[in-house]
Amino acid sequence: MVVEDSLVVRQLLVHIIASDPRLVVAAAVDSAEEALREIGRVRPDVISMDIRLPGMDGLEATRRIMAEQPTPIVVIADSIEDSSLKISMHALRAGALTVVEKPVGLSSDGYAAIASTICTQLYIMSQVPVVRQRAFAPWRETGAPRRESEWSMTRPSLMGIAASTGGPPALAKILSALPADFPLPILLVQHMGAPFMEGFASWLNGLVSLEVRLAQDQEIPSPGRVYVAPGDRHLLVSSAGTLKLSAEPPLGNQRPSATMLFQSMARSLGRRGLGVILTGMGEDGAQGLVELRQAGGYAVAEDESTAVVYGMPAAAARMGGVNVSLPLDMIAPRILRLAWGDGE
Repeated sequence: MVVEDSLVVRQLLVHIIASDPRLVVAAAVDSAEEALREIGRVRPDVISMDIRLPGMDGLEATRRIMAEQPTPIVVIADSIEDSSLKISMHALRAGALTVVEKPVGLSSDGYAAIASTICTQLYIMSQVPVVRQRAFAPWRETGAPRRESEWSMTRPSLMGIAASTGGPPALAKILSALPADFPLPILLVQHMGAPFMEGFASWLNGLVSLEVRLAQDQEIPSPGRVYVAPGDRHLLVSSAGTLKLSAEPPLGNQRPSATMLFQSMARSLGRRGLGVILTGMGEDGAQGLVELRQAGGYAVAEDESTAVVYGMPAAAARMGGVNVSLPLDMIAPRILRLAWGDGE
């Protein structure tokens, strides 16, 4: 289902979607109110949601749909308007799965790439199972409680955290639970379209007590600050302990790559590295956490009971790159104990 108030853009989106053999346009509507009326009848597999709508906006529509008729939602947003960006980020927190750039016209620069991204994201997200205001199942440790003897409780000096599908609300939840005097710098990789990364960092900065901004090449990371990988650049830690932005080719179709971040932490920090991997499709980050653990570092993964998509954390756990898997609510307390040197 396409939800878009502009007739021109709506027709363009219908054209783009109809040209992809994986997709069929089930309905195209011009308001959130009409989308809510039609969704029960149409029962779409995925929704393309505009944010700036007359009457009810896309954020409120997302909230209503996720509460009443949970359906995967892909936000189609203007990447250059601050108000649109902010609403888009809040829509992700309300349950939308991802945000992609709005197409401008058939003859515009980058049209083919934007059209391809829209179709691919709609197809991928149509496969994601979503539930009404997810109620987390009770979690319990499997097997006997154990201390991680291979990790000597060395206090970490830096934390890397990575997420993909479902990441923004998970990241907001964890980072908002960390105090302003958190003793570690945090390097963050979130898979999202390059034009949205600055808006994402700004949105996150307004939600948490830590300072959040895009990382800059060669800067020295400071405790209590979150450095977000900018769009289309890998974020790494150099051997000198400075941040490095890299234009190396994508790894596993990802740039920024969580695996490359964690690999650089393994090389530069060893047992002083703390890695966290959250909800997301695919396997990005898994091999990097394996190498971080082999270097003596510590790795935390989101448990299947709370992950929107249990792909990246599952791969990391399967490959042996995880010390402990925890539900989302339990990750920040564990991070705090590790960061302050309290062990487990």
